[in-house]
Amino acid sequence: MPSKNRSVPVDTVLPHVSYQNLGKAIAWLTQAFAFKEYYRYGDGPSGGQVWAGKAAIQVRQAGSGQRSPAQLGYGTQSLTVFVDDVDEHYSRAKAAGAKIVEEPHETEYGEYQYAAEDLDGHRWLFSRHAKDRSPEDWGAILKR
Repeated sequence: MPSKNRSVPVDTVLPHVSYQNLGKAIAWLTQAFAFKEYYRYGDGPSGGQVWAGKAAIQVRQAGSGQRSPAQLGYGTQSLTVFVDDVDEHYSRAKAAGAKIVEEPHETEYGEYQYAAEDLDGHRWLFSRHAKDRSPEDWGAILKR
């Protein structure tokens, strides 16, 4: 029988995001994106975990030769975090100097969201459900 692990949530995707300066990144994520630091570990530190509501994100110190999206000049993914008040979150992130890449708007699939980049160029979407839309309503083809 599996045991519970209180440090890692179950039944969810747990992203791991690397930063060039982990200590600075954790401070920035808590200030700009209102994440709550849960723990740090290792020398320097080498890793940690932050929370946004019920969403957990592992953060870690980038390894030797590992480059950030900002250093590369492009990103390969984005992370979506659901928040209660998108407009308040947007105002906080903007005031903290986050690079806003999409202003708050309602999407065709029924989300109200904005997009921002963090200090290492990782793209984050902060969203809430605005309308109940069926995928067919906005052109998706369901595979049943």
